[in-house]
Amino acid sequence: VEDRLNDESRRVVGETTLTLLDDGRVRWDETGTMRWAWNEVPVSRTLFVEPRDDGWFVTFEDGRDFHPWATGTRVDHACSPDHYSGVIQVDDDGWSVEWAARGPAKDYTMLSRLSRS
Repeated sequence: VEDRLNDESRRVVGETTLTLLDDGRVRWDETGTMRWAWNEVPVSRTLFVEPRDDGWFVTFEDGRDFHPWATGTRVDHACSPDHYSGVIQVDDDGWSVEWAARGPAKDYTMLSRLSRS
């Protein structure tokens, strides 16, 4: 995470687990540790990827829409008063997700690189 607002870099190391559910959705669990300066905190989140008539869609754990699963195409998520713009890239070794977050209290770019263990 490159945080321009606070002029600092943060790094998360952890694991992502994908689980195919009986209803056709994929459960996406992330856990890790975020480190910056002299700080260290555990981080986690759960998302779901679900099939829809027009393709796949990523939702938050509580069922709210996040963004379409669209590789190589910019996706947007408005979370007033902030705005997130991201790109998912898939290659032979895994995939990456890059988000740019802008708003009154946010100005950062987050790059995640996910690969098979």
